[in-house]
Amino acid sequence: MNEIAATAEPLESTLTGADDRLRLNHWLPPQAGIVPRIRIGERWVSILWALPIGAAILILLIAVAQSVRELPGVQAFITHYPGIAQAAPSVDSGFPWWLRLQHFVNMFFMLFIIRAGIQILADHPRLYWKRDSTPGTDWFRFQVPVPIGRVWTSKDDSVSIPGWLGLPGVRHSIGLARWWHFSVNLLWVINGVMFYVLIFATGQWLRLVPLTWGVFPAALSTAIQYASLNFPVDHSWTRYNGLQQLSYFITVFIAAPVSIATGLMQSPAISNKLGWFGRVFNRQAMRSVHFISFSWFIFFILAHGIMVFVTGLRQNTNHMFAGVSNASWAGLPLFALAMTVMVVTWLLVSPFTIKHARLVQRTGAFMVGRLKGLAERWDAHSQLTENDISPFFWPNGTMPASKEFDGLVADEFASYKLRISGLVEVPQELSLADLKAMPKQEQITTHFCIQGWSGVAKWGGVPMHQILALVRPTSQARYAVFYSLADGADGGRYYDVHEIFNMRHELTILAYEMNGAPLSVLHGAPLRLRCENELGFKMVKWITAIEFVHDFANLGAGQGGYNEDHEFYGYRMPI
Repeated sequence: MNEIAATAEPLESTLTGADDRLRLNHWLPPQAGIVPRIRIGERWVSILWALPIGAAILILLIAVAQSVRELPGVQAFITHYPGIAQAAPSVDSGFPWWLRLQHFVNMFFMLFIIRAGIQILADHPRLYWKRDSTPGTDWFRFQVPVPIGRVWTSKDDSVSIPGWLGLPGVRHSIGLARWWHFSVNLLWVINGVMFYVLIFATGQWLRLVPLTWGVFPAALSTAIQYASLNFPVDHSWTRYNGLQQLSYFITVFIAAPVSIATGLMQSPAISNKLGWFGRVFNRQAMRSVHFISFSWFIFFILAHGIMVFVTGLRQNTNHMFAGVSNASWAGLPLFALAMTVMVVTWLLVSPFTIKHARLVQRTGAFMVGRLKGLAERWDAHSQLTENDISPFFWPNGTMPASKEFDGLVADEFASYKLRISGLVEVPQELSLADLKAMPKQEQITTHFCIQGWSGVAKWGGVPMHQILALVRPTSQARYAVFYSLADGADGGRYYDVHEIFNMRHELTILAYEMNGAPLSVLHGAPLRLRCENELGFKMVKWITAIEFVHDFANLGAGQGGYNEDHEFYGYRMPI
């Protein structure tokens, strides 16, 4: 069959290019957050209270530990349980070179993961336990309460993070932060798998895994000795004490897998694929557990670092950096070199990211883009009930600001036309009435915003497979381009690109209703896309045209969408 010549979409000319750098003078202005707060009952408490309370508790613990150590019963307990479970096996190979190398690599990767994770959290600086993100139901935040009486978008809610802490330390730079977070996490997971294989192949796992219930009284004994400032004898070259063993076991075999699992469960494709499991372990609960796991890592790193110094810097650096157990200074220069690499990287990574933002985006897409693309093919079949509909649904996006749109609103979209062109056999112009005359589909689904919030709504509209059947894309058509009536935040028409196979999914619709009522202008009227295995920014609002194309390299900056061009997102975003 002869291919039909494509009719070029006029709106292609309204798309704009974008700089390959993060231009601060074109970016969202900085906005300070507040000191992080935790909700206890109905009261919000600043975490700064943890400093005096923690100091008081620490002083009290030292005093109590020193006092109880004088009791004969406690002395007998420490004598019987000196700190190492007596049945715990000895590891006589010390710390081999591969373990020392992986220790540094893990430490290096955590630098990027933690800083990028903080940056991601700053884009929606609130945590919840319930499925939706209704203001007032959060339990942790470092932003003021959501203002009442004005439109407050989720982008408005984002806050600035200092450049020395966040990565890259610019407000609403979540696109770049996610590339760092996901790409380095992939390397971290690979390093972790190699670590698991090697420790179980060499017997090093005996150092980390408790094999006797005696580890618990040994850990208590160790805690008393540390708290009394009279430290136990160190035998870490062959065996960890009970407290060390439990903390390492939790970190390596619990916190790390939990962090990976809860990170993946925040994905629309993965959460929906898992059906009831994804509904029970919903995105917001997983964000909260992910944050708790993150907090454990921060606590472990700080405690571990402090103990390296106070229990014997020379001995500890000899063990982990030189692989020897003697009184030499062999490990200290290597430790100093490792810390220098960490500090220099810490200082340079944010400026590098700002200057070479497109390179970070492309590198991230190369590393994890194909893995994300695989998730697009999973069946996003998870639907909910009307009882699950969120009482609040965050607005987002730059509203249309044109006489054309004002006229459409004034006549209640009676003159609206959806133009469908490009590589199709039957180009169309459809009114809203035409669309409503087509078979209607309703679905109750969870919206996953890239910024971290989520909400459940009931959507009604035309299945995209009906549109495809009507216009009949040619065999050359690989992508569907959705054009908005709105411009993007940095000027130029908003658009986004989807692979055509995803448009055939049973839950991909052009929605004109939300929660049983006509779609509001705030949420995308007259027409918005719902594609339930993608993040929310892919679901273009205020749609005016759809174009089927073979490639998108010549559209805008060639990255597959407005946010992809201007804010360095990825065009395949099911995770």
